Amino acid sequence: MSGGERPVVVGITGASGAIVASRTIDALLAEGAAVVATASSAARMVWKLEMDESFGAAIERWMDSGAFSYFGPGEIAAPVASGTYPTLGMVIAPCSMATAAAVAHGLSDNLIRRAADVTLKERRRLVVVPRESPLSVIHLENLTRLAALGATVIPPEPAFYLGEQSIEDVADFAAQRALLALGVIEQLPSRFQYRGPRAR
Repeated sequence: MSGGERPVVVGITGASGAIVASRTIDALLAEGAAVVATASSAARMVWKLEMDESFGAAIERWMDSGAFSYFGPGEIAAPVASGTYPTLGMVIAPCSMATAAAVAHGLSDNLIRRAADVTLKERRRLVVVPRESPLSVIHLENLTRLAALGATVIPPEPAFYLGEQSIEDVADFAAQRALLALGVIEQLPSRFQYRGPRAR
């Protein structure tokens, strides 16, 4: 990672949807963005259940880019735990409701939550990709609180106007929406742009 480049922090929690985290990091690195990632213990358990590629193999693959670093959830002394460490912003993908609640109320008991707290207090861009359904009033209130604090909430929903899509397509769409919200890209790739109604 070059000294003058501000990285994007990626927090991976134990919500279902590990593929969204994988595709988001892939997309960030493909755009030339530096990435600092951290994942909870629950996230690694979910990853093992949902992904063909092991978490360790993914870390090694991302490390090969030269623009990726990783810190464990208990490493509170990591650079991203301090507001003096410059970052472009943070994305939490997928974001569990426990993490959404903690961040919304300023609870910083692991590196993901502390990094998110720093992102908010430094007025940097925070993107939250929540994975829960149905959403209770508690969930909605916490997400509303995050939005009021300046976070962008991007549920990983399919772009129905594009027609039938695979899980990979849905994850890629959510990842690109996150990059757009972070300011890493200026517009969505053409394959994800609405082009009007289809001819019948």
